[in-house]
Amino acid sequence: MATNQNISMPLYLGVDGGGSKCRAIIYSQHQGVLGTGVAGRANPLHGIDHTLHSITVSTHLALDDAGLSRQLIGQLIAGVGLAGVNVPHLFNQINQWQHPFQAMYLTTDLHTACIGAHNGDDGAVIITGTGSCGYVHVGEQSLLVGGHGFGLGDKGSGAWLGQKAVEHVLLTLDGFSDASALQAAMLDHLETDNATGIVELLAGKSSSEYAKLARVVLACANQGDSVAIGIVKEGAEYISAMARKLFSLHPQRFSMIGGLAEPLMPWLDSDVSSKLAQSIAPPEIGAVYFAQQQHQQ
Repeated sequence: MATNQNISMPLYLGVDGGGSKCRAIIYSQHQGVLGTGVAGRANPLHGIDHTLHSITVSTHLALDDAGLSRQLIGQLIAGVGLAGVNVPHLFNQINQWQHPFQAMYLTTDLHTACIGAHNGDDGAVIITGTGSCGYVHVGEQSLLVGGHGFGLGDKGSGAWLGQKAVEHVLLTLDGFSDASALQAAMLDHLETDNATGIVELLAGKSSSEYAKLARVVLACANQGDSVAIGIVKEGAEYISAMARKLFSLHPQRFSMIGGLAEPLMPWLDSDVSSKLAQSIAPPEIGAVYFAQQQHQQ
């Protein structure tokens, strides 16, 4: 743990904000990661104020974890990668924030994930967590695929898997589909036995609530349930197709990150899974690299 007396300046802040959580690290170029903090979701599609609050809270927690005074927040050079800021007006709103840092450099969570995954070099990355999206950067070219948000896209994501499973259960309870192991597992997980109970639990809930159900779907698929297998296969086929779009720019490396990256790998098409390379560093480190690159310009 660092102390205020022995830290090496400058201090960088790396932030990775998504649909489920916001992770922040305090980073010194000579001492590495000094502290980490995690707060609630930070996707401006779900609220600007909530996003800014999560960034601030996670930063405070990271400073606490590093044994540093919260007053040092004004000396941090922040790289911030957020879901949702590929939408221009949301990028502008976040970028106009009267932030407490020495400097703040904003980009998408995909961009910082790609920088981290390939240690600052060119490459392609797919994020499969609460949502799903892909990004590739090669030379002067880049391509963004997906990332349209829950309800409009995010196929193959945790939220999508959960939503599709709930749809199946409701159809079954209404007598339009045959019972399955997935139905029983979902009802057991949700602790209800009727459609009204499911609606009361999930109607109007966020993508992160549906994403919590993904593990149930994957477990049933791995146990051989045909309905769960159908859902997972459909999602994996989309992720494989997304990867092929990214490959059109001929990246030297390709990685997948996010909570579903590992569980989905066995379901991907072989031409995609054979190209997978281990992510070198997490998105929050990528955010630090981005801040360093931007601050030196």
